Amino acid sequence: MLIDSNIIIYAMHPDKEIVRKLIEKNSPFVSVVSYVEVLGYHKLCEMEREYLEDFFKNAKMLPISQSVLDYAVKLRQIRKMTLGDALIAGTALTHDIKLVTRNITDFQWIENLELINPFE
Repeated sequence: MLIDSNIIIYAMHPDKEIVRKLIEKNSPFVSVVSYVEVLGYHKLCEMEREYLEDFFKNAKMLPISQSVLDYAVKLRQIRKMTLGDALIAGTALTHDIKLVTRNITDFQWIENLELINPFE
């Protein structure tokens, strides 16, 4: 499974133990896009930044390959979506893995993309 950027952020919140357990149990992949989205957030405090840097140091990161780019282009030709979401969806499709996200509506229209919302 591939975890979306929002799931990584939720994992930092003390009341979101369900998300941390999901990550611990499944040792999911993350996209390099999430690395940029999450660590690039300009309002991170020092403690959050350190937590996230440690998380990404230990995460199994998937790169942006030509296949990921091709999927992202096709998806954005079909429907308006953010570049980050298109690349993350393209990564999940390329590797034929489920995408874990809370933003189900952003992705539910994509054929052959299996989604998991850990909050449902």
